[in-house]
Amino acid sequence: MAILIVDDSPDQHLLLRSILAGAGHHQIVAADSAKAAFELLGLDGGQLSIEVDLILMDVLMPDLDGVAACRRIKQQVHLQDIPIIMVTAKNDLNNLQEAFSAGAMDYINKPVNGVELLARVTSALTLKNEMDRRKEREAELCRSNEDLQRALREVKVLRGLIPICASCKKIRNDGGFWQQIEEYIGEHSEAEFSHGLCQPCLKKLYPGVYQD
Repeated sequence: MAILIVDDSPDQHLLLRSILAGAGHHQIVAADSAKAAFELLGLDGGQLSIEVDLILMDVLMPDLDGVAACRRIKQQVHLQDIPIIMVTAKNDLNNLQEAFSAGAMDYINKPVNGVELLARVTSALTLKNEMDRRKEREAELCRSNEDLQRALREVKVLRGLIPICASCKKIRNDGGFWQQIEEYIGEHSEAEFSHGLCQPCLKKLYPGVYQD
């Protein structure tokens, strides 16, 4: 699962990458500004260059700070499910409420503690995995429902008023022509017919053969 580090400090990049790689997270991408992160994520009409599962976002950055960058990312429908953890100095704590309002899910203080970082990263990636599985299940249910609706539309159903001759029992179809009842039902349903003779007809047709 890919992790994007957004921080203008090369030393911070190196520290976070070292801690994460030591725990087995090898798909790590770094951006030194919000603008560089936007390009990687395919904002502003660009092409998404990597599938990101988690973003570690520094709060204080030049040009555009982490809170504004978080808000911008969360405004994109295709990026809304990516968890964002804010990396903040202790004197940035006043910005955290704004960061949470912007869509951040968690934060970690500088200087970064490796155990704390890995615990929060593991929690965020678990959440992302569950969200991806939920979306996959919802997509599968949607596909199944579409298949069911399509099948229902294709089922032939007899309903409404059907004009039938009181004498010969033929049915008048939508074109005004008279059809044998089995022919009409066969065209308007999935029913199949097997022919035989009922007892009253046997007695009527073969009076010498049929015995009461």
